[in-house]
Amino acid sequence: MRLKTPLSEKDVRSLKFGDEVTLDGIIYTGRDEMHLRALEYAREGRELPFDLHGAVLCHCGPMLRNEGSKWHVIAAGPTTSSRMDSMEPQFIEHFGVRAIIGKGGMSQPTVDAMAKHGCVYLAHTGGAAVLAAEGIKDVKRVEWQDLGMPEAMCELEVESFGPLIVAIDAHGESLYKRVDETVASNLPNVRKQLGI
Repeated sequence: MRLKTPLSEKDVRSLKFGDEVTLDGIIYTGRDEMHLRALEYAREGRELPFDLHGAVLCHCGPMLRNEGSKWHVIAAGPTTSSRMDSMEPQFIEHFGVRAIIGKGGMSQPTVDAMAKHGCVYLAHTGGAAVLAAEGIKDVKRVEWQDLGMPEAMCELEVESFGPLIVAIDAHGESLYKRVDETVASNLPNVRKQLGI
């Protein structure tokens, strides 16, 4: 399924666990420091450089090269999303983000926030940073460079970005929870077979 950003709640509620999607439009990058600063701005009543309502947020610190006044993406692989776990439920609720791209999944409180507010988690293949960069057509803006380039907030124009898998949908289904449950249910058999 091909989606155009920004996304509506209807868009994300229509997605189901396991769907494959690609994205066209604008996405934003943000890692640990960006989340901390954005939530600090929210507490202080200050506006962010970008309106994130309906946005797609990519847990990514892209490698950028500056040529004159123009930025170019060299690599843009996802970072481990669990690093943002403690902040993500509040981030989703406050800013109205509709999709998060990352790797490795997120905790139950974030899954619950996604179900409550209408947001999905789109899994991107780790280790495919150069491939991911091919779907990025333009770097529109780079904000908060004082945090360091990997932590800066970038506005990226993408085309056919993906493929991405809906690994957590807006109805509470989570690939990561299913894997945990499967492992837990099979662990006694594995231990028995191994004699431990």
